[in-house]
Amino acid sequence: MSRILLVEDDRHLLRALSVNLRARHYQVDTAATAAAALAAAAKHPPGLVILDLGLPDMDGIEVVRGLRGWCTAPIVVLSARDQQADKVTALDAGADDYVTKPFGMDELLARVRAALRRATPAIGDPTIRTDAFTVDLAVKKVTSADGRDIRLTPTEWHILEILVRNAGKLVDQRRLLQEVWGPSYRTETNYLRVYLAQLRRKLEPDPARPRHLVTEPGLGYRFEP
Repeated sequence: MSRILLVEDDRHLLRALSVNLRARHYQVDTAATAAAALAAAAKHPPGLVILDLGLPDMDGIEVVRGLRGWCTAPIVVLSARDQQADKVTALDAGADDYVTKPFGMDELLARVRAALRRATPAIGDPTIRTDAFTVDLAVKKVTSADGRDIRLTPTEWHILEILVRNAGKLVDQRRLLQEVWGPSYRTETNYLRVYLAQLRRKLEPDPARPRHLVTEPGLGYRFEP
């Protein structure tokens, strides 16, 4: 069951959308302001966001930018703004789709389903190999180049899995902290330094010069196969 954050200040539309989404077995959190939306997303990370741009306290574009600082969930924008420039601005800010008001409920639901399908990670081969170790995502197992099992703690595995599933991409610190420890730990960057050091000692041939678990200073971490 996907969790959807619904951000809309029109209470009648908010209720109609909530009813339709819950009838289709989505878990729905609601917010009527930008501040409430960002707080709700931090407390319960959504699988998808439906966002009205015309919010009373902040332009919805700023909400898109705020979410994109740490959240990878698809964002479907709802807006009465129908100019091409408005759509381009929203998409460039990080939105995944743009639905113009008024809209048909069936069309919106179809766009939600499509966005969730695109967001589902698809890894053809669950085994990722480097010259030093192999990660098997299917059985949650790491082995050394000579075939020895490498024992990881649950937290070490969780961090490694997130990085491996985003191979070659920067995963920012806030996102890692949020996904592994929860939203109240998003500033505890020392946790990441400790656990990445532990992972490097177990996995990297030369932990002082990591080749696979790379730090981007001040930003986050990246897994390089």
